[in-house]
Amino acid sequence: RYAKMKTITNIYILNLAIADELFMLGLPFLAMQVALVHWPFGKAICRVVMTVDGINQFTSIFCLTVMSIDRYLAVVHPIKSAKWRRPRTAKMITMAVWGVSLLVILPIMIYAGLRSNQWGRSSCTINWPGESGAWYTGFIIYTFILGFLVPLTIICLCYLFIIIKVKSSGIRVGSSKRKKSEKKVTRMVSIVVAVFIFCWLPFYIFNVSSVSMAISPTPALKGMFDF
Repeated sequence: RYAKMKTITNIYILNLAIADELFMLGLPFLAMQVALVHWPFGKAICRVVMTVDGINQFTSIFCLTVMSIDRYLAVVHPIKSAKWRRPRTAKMITMAVWGVSLLVILPIMIYAGLRSNQWGRSSCTINWPGESGAWYTGFIIYTFILGFLVPLTIICLCYLFIIIKVKSSGIRVGSSKRKKSEKKVTRMVSIVVAVFIFCWLPFYIFNVSSVSMAISPTPALKGMFDF
């Protein structure tokens, strides 16, 4: 039974790793734009990189959210959730995660492109319609809520309920070996979540600050944080 649980966890971890690898593939392009202060790869590559990075952003947090829910079900409702916590179900859930991530980033796919400055240098960014900045502000709030605030709330609640359950049940959770294995996996996922928050929080601080006019990024730098 633990082998089955481990397989389910590994399915989510594998998809999380794939999403992170997609980000790594686009990182050289982003670094080149910052170094050259313009985008030399053309509009098509710009749209691909923006789309891939956007998918990574949302798939990563959605996978972590699903993993936290899975840990919650395994620890708090082990018997009731047994029929749902299967490798086949996990694969279907991960497919849904990728599909939802693709839907969420549709605005990026539609409006990603090049923007030229007064010196004729192009930067890869999102060309929102209109000049009022309402679309950009709305997008920042939209990504902050869907890609950070709501998932983080769910994750924290799941682990809060897990802690309450473990403390209240004590040694009645099961054998010492099973209990040790459950704690090991839960601890691992907790570390991944903590690292994710540490990595993504500066991203959202930058975006929210740019909306509130606390900072004014250059077009090339803004292109990196638009997605």
